Amino acid sequence: MSRIPRFALLIGLAGLIPFLWGAATLTNPALQGWSARVLGSALTGPFVLQTYGIVILCFMSGALWGFATKATGAVAATGYALSVLPALWAFFMAQGRPDSAIVALLAGFIALLPMDYMFWQQGLAPRWWMALRLLLTAVVAACLAVGIVR
Repeated sequence: MSRIPRFALLIGLAGLIPFLWGAATLTNPALQGWSARVLGSALTGPFVLQTYGIVILCFMSGALWGFATKATGAVAATGYALSVLPALWAFFMAQGRPDSAIVALLAGFIALLPMDYMFWQQGLAPRWWMALRLLLTAVVAACLAVGIVR
């Protein structure tokens, strides 16, 4: 793995803000109350974890699709097929009650890592991709875990 470009790292870290906010509002009752009053319940606690988790799994499908476009033949076909799985998982498994949805999202983000690795191994993702994905996934998983154990 190589060094993550500064801007990619900064944007990736900024993308963690809603996950961190969701976990923070679950662990701090005063913050949760303020957030619910000021921002609304959709941007507080388990609801922000669920909604944003769905958005990001769908975003990751798009990223993987982009990597598949660099391949040809059977490798491309496999890449395209795998790239839609995170979005389909989010659509079918992460709807409904936040409790079960957050568990499904955690499973989805963990299952995404082997796909990231496959694209990276094939040279379709940037050399720094796995370093970024491991870092971001660790934080996302920790935040979703807070949503499960709260």
